[in-house]
Amino acid sequence: MPEGRQSVSVQQATTPGHLYVVAAPSGTGKTSLVRALMAARPHLKFSVSYTTRPMRPNEVDGRDYHFVDRTTFEAMVERGELLEWARVFDNYYGTGLQVVQQALARGESLILEIDWQGAQQVRAKLPEAVQVFILPPSRAELEQRLRGRGTDSAEVIARRLQDSVTELSHWAEFGFVLVNDVFEEALASLIRVADAGGGPAVDDLRVNRPGLAAFAAELLKP
Repeated sequence: MPEGRQSVSVQQATTPGHLYVVAAPSGTGKTSLVRALMAARPHLKFSVSYTTRPMRPNEVDGRDYHFVDRTTFEAMVERGELLEWARVFDNYYGTGLQVVQQALARGESLILEIDWQGAQQVRAKLPEAVQVFILPPSRAELEQRLRGRGTDSAEVIARRLQDSVTELSHWAEFGFVLVNDVFEEALASLIRVADAGGGPAVDDLRVNRPGLAAFAAELLKP
């Protein structure tokens, strides 16, 4: 039997892993929640995205992102090598398709931290992915968190706040929606989703639960 066919047979015999997609507007606490989830559940692997934005202090290439130039990124798009990609704040972000497929086939579970545009692309290609959207408790709190980070200029913060309205408007496209008001409570909910693999044990966190639509409408008011 050819070597390539043997490899396929092994992959098919392995129980596929889960892909968890976590999205949220900047400043909602998405990154902190994902890192805390991974600390609580070490078997989960972080899917490292590609980006053309500059590296921030304390970031490490290959751990936080794969930092590439615009030419390299656009070539990857042309070759169909990305599961999803988007242009955000004048920079590109994207996820390697083959890496994700191979990891899931090996039975590994991955966490993909992306925006709503990338989540739409993943949903089209891998509809079985468990998709989670994080909401802030209020727009005022979102602004306070952005300013408190101290990593962005006033101009960038203003733009992120403006774009957050568009991002928030896509909350209903996700299977699960969490509100990051008290961090420990939001983390506990995220852990529950991961432990259940998005199954019926966490139906109380689904997007169609009572009261969530009214809460989201308040966030979207001018």
